[in-house]
Amino acid sequence: MTTLSFTAGTLELRDIARDDARLPPGFVWDERSASFRAPAIAYAETVLALRRAGVAYEDEARRYAVLEAGALVHRAPRPYQAEALDAWSRARGRGVVVLPTGAGKTHVAVLAIDQKRRSALVVAPTLDLVRQWYDLLRATFGVPVGVVGGGDHDVQPITVTTYDSAYLHMEHLGSRFGLVVFDECHHLPSATYALAARLAIAPYRLGLTATPERTDGRDALLDELVGPTVYRRDIGELAGEWLSEYETVRVEVALTPAERDEHDRERALYREFVSMNHIRMSSPRGFGEFVMLSSRSEAGRRAMRAYRRQRELAFAASGKLAYLEHLVDEHREDRAIVFTQDNATAHHVSRRFLVPVITHQTKVTERSAILASLAAGEVNAIVTSKVLNEGVDVQEANVAVVLSGSGSVREHVQRLGRILRKREGKRAVLYELVTADTAETFTSERRREHDAYR
Repeated sequence: MTTLSFTAGTLELRDIARDDARLPPGFVWDERSASFRAPAIAYAETVLALRRAGVAYEDEARRYAVLEAGALVHRAPRPYQAEALDAWSRARGRGVVVLPTGAGKTHVAVLAIDQKRRSALVVAPTLDLVRQWYDLLRATFGVPVGVVGGGDHDVQPITVTTYDSAYLHMEHLGSRFGLVVFDECHHLPSATYALAARLAIAPYRLGLTATPERTDGRDALLDELVGPTVYRRDIGELAGEWLSEYETVRVEVALTPAERDEHDRERALYREFVSMNHIRMSSPRGFGEFVMLSSRSEAGRRAMRAYRRQRELAFAASGKLAYLEHLVDEHREDRAIVFTQDNATAHHVSRRFLVPVITHQTKVTERSAILASLAAGEVNAIVTSKVLNEGVDVQEANVAVVLSGSGSVREHVQRLGRILRKREGKRAVLYELVTADTAETFTSERRREHDAYR
């Protein structure tokens, strides 16, 4: 009898002739194992193809279990969450659900796990999110929940892991889960993380994100790795009823004459080096080429210092900091999160305004304590670089100040999403401080290319 097995992230098909017309697509002959081989992601299509062709086979690949009990805690879904689950189910349990931050994407995943009742793996980008998923799943299903990553390696029928751990361990874990949930699935199409999807047999796949689009265009791979976008609702559609009402305020700040002179001088020096070396900074490889060439000469190193200095002047212009002081005072009764592009600016703001700072170097316990103090009103503002862009739930936060950031639409929407969680009487506001007549003007235009800002 033909046998289908799982080995190191691949499928092996044995005891079927090489010229058999019933051979499922995607399999190639492997001389080393004397079997046909295909990526593990082909499992669902392989099973369907074998059944359609009438091939009797023994399935040794599937090692995932049925979750007999299902959820112990049931919370009625919001209408759009129920619509999302229905759309995903109609797509044979494969696809991406796009919902704004704060709209309850995790509840859609819980409903999907309860509906399919198969061993489930949740993949999240950070250990903070792994902890939140762990707490939620343990409380909802009332069973031990495994964790892989951050020093833990406990595999259970319901397990949570990071993208880093998933792609490292999936060649061993890929047959043990019938459903994989990719949280913040815009991370998945990167060259390494995509292995986490390709090495798993899971016939059911759910991707969750607020912003699936990627600047490198690799979001097109989500169709292959997870499935098509089956449901989408944006911030503007849910604001008011399910998310907080909000407004966005763009504030342009001018450099002082001294700052302008220094900025233009440093920018001209950096641009001259780029032009002389025919570097296209707008191309995907442009910045890497600049870094490489700048390290080879004193002129290059001077150009790199000039590049950094003109950015510093734009990111933390004195006018920005003065206006930030005004905003901190104006919103002293609110809960504010100040976002910066880099750690240096975040620490500068922290020292000047005596507010707690969270960067990637902040320990998890300290980070939790700072967020708890903001929620409790013990502090009215915190400052962070990029680490709070994803996966932070501070319902009380209602003011965001983008002091500096990248041109990423996703980053800007995520930062807005941090203050949109619904609370009685809450109205949120996001301030974007832009240094006029600098590269920030173009950056601001790029990152506002989303309906949430129109």
